[in-house]
Amino acid sequence: MIRNLTNRIILIVVVVALALWIDLSREINIPNPFGSFDEVLFSRNVEPRLGLDLQGGLQVLLEADIPAAQSIDSEAMEVARQIVQQRTDALGVNENLITVAGDRRIVGEFPGLGDTESVLATIQQTGLLEFVDTGDYFPEVGTILVTDYSPTGAPVEAPEGEIVYHTIMTGAEIDSVNVVANQFGSGYAIDFLLKANGAQIFGDHTTANTGKALTIVLDKQVISAPVIGDPITGGQGTITGDFTPEEANAFAVQLRYGSLPVPLKIVETRIIGPTLGADSLNKSLLAGGIGMIIVALFMIIYYRMPGVVAVLSILIYAAVAFAVFKWFHFTLTLPGIAGFLLSTGAALDANILIFERLKEELRNGKTLNQAMDQGWTRAWSSIRDSNLAAIITSLILFWFGSAFGATIVKGFSLTLALGVAISLFTAIYVTRTLLVIFVRSFKPQNFERWFGI
Repeated sequence: MIRNLTNRIILIVVVVALALWIDLSREINIPNPFGSFDEVLFSRNVEPRLGLDLQGGLQVLLEADIPAAQSIDSEAMEVARQIVQQRTDALGVNENLITVAGDRRIVGEFPGLGDTESVLATIQQTGLLEFVDTGDYFPEVGTILVTDYSPTGAPVEAPEGEIVYHTIMTGAEIDSVNVVANQFGSGYAIDFLLKANGAQIFGDHTTANTGKALTIVLDKQVISAPVIGDPITGGQGTITGDFTPEEANAFAVQLRYGSLPVPLKIVETRIIGPTLGADSLNKSLLAGGIGMIIVALFMIIYYRMPGVVAVLSILIYAAVAFAVFKWFHFTLTLPGIAGFLLSTGAALDANILIFERLKEELRNGKTLNQAMDQGWTRAWSSIRDSNLAAIITSLILFWFGSAFGATIVKGFSLTLALGVAISLFTAIYVTRTLLVIFVRSFKPQNFERWFGI
């Protein structure tokens, strides 16, 4: 029989209480016992995070916009992924998921996103900012320029007859940027602070070219062409262009997080409406509820008292698993729910193995205590091997999903692995403890009635 039963009961009660606290809360706040009444010692948002297929949103597939024969460094793709992640985070897009898919593609998922146009415009722009010496030429906003960032300085004639303008400095020399209201009250501008080397270059050029144009170009397109009124030697400047708040913020994000090492183009976009996502969620919950009721009825009818214990154990398993998903901010998707339900089946399977061994020992004339001990001992090897195989399979699927950008596979494998790990705890620890409590409380004598043998 179980030793230290009281300690087991205390642990189970504590785990269940914490799980229910997280499950029923949207935010966990722990007050500071040594502070004021409203002072919080610890706070964590435990709002459930729903994936793209459950709440709607945007999925976009980006591809490196370079010739197919040209190889791409994997590190460059990872840097591009990080920049896209930072840009969309800075735009206020929450719970976005950006992953590298294969050698030259990036998959972006934005659950619950409403403003898709600004996100698409921001993530695919290379973000190469150039300060270009156009001399006495003041190009209009929107003009496309051919530029060259080389130390030669003077413009030369291009083969196609176009002028190649010299770039004196790129956005790499910018240290920080801020969006400010235009001093004339019409639109917004971007203040920038240069690094030491950039400040020196900027100061030398503006000193030598007073009265001429210093054209500011983003991805070869002119956004501003101000005249150099006075030398700018302090390393500070302002980019004007009559920006709207959204345009200024998006521009500042591109400058703040640098240019993409690999130009990206949008290959495919998929927009899922919130109504479709909500319908998928409702149907998933309904199907899960119906399945749980059917399984519970089967377990109770077939296994009697152990079946009741198994149902209680599965409910505890579900509460703990959902709390883990909420606490660690795992995104729930339809494949993820499928993995969760499959792991629930694994938890039931462990209980069934134990109960069948228990019934077998009782049929062989063992006492109830002996049968319970032998049932757990003999069922353990099968439970261990089957769950270990499930976890290994989950790891392989997770690697596959990470390598090829298959987020559906990743969600399924992650919830399956976590569910299997938690089911081991509930099947071996919780089920056994509850069964001992039931046996000691009801002291069953008629095994056919109580155990269905």
